[in-house]
Amino acid sequence: MSSYVVMIDDNFHFMDESERTRDSEHATADAAVARCKAIVDEWLGLAARNAPEPMTAAQLLETFHYFGEDPFVLAPPGAERVAFSAWEYARESAKEICGA
Repeated sequence: MSSYVVMIDDNFHFMDESERTRDSEHATADAAVARCKAIVDEWLGLAARNAPEPMTAAQLLETFHYFGEDPFVLAPPGAERVAFSAWEYARESAKEICGA
């Protein structure tokens, strides 16, 4: 059985595939998307906690766009493409983290 593979691009090295990493494999698209969300949430939470002063959601999102981990899912051959945007998800998650 083929797996859904979670890959991570590094926003700091935009479009540099040599900086891309393989994170994990999952039996379902939903599990792979859940892992992508966890990666984004972990990164945003760490960035917010380590900031010298409280950040707004906009500041946290901007930091993510420059330096964050950008996970995505590779579907197995013959399966439908998995629609997940780390940037879109980060926009909503940053609001929750920052209390906006």
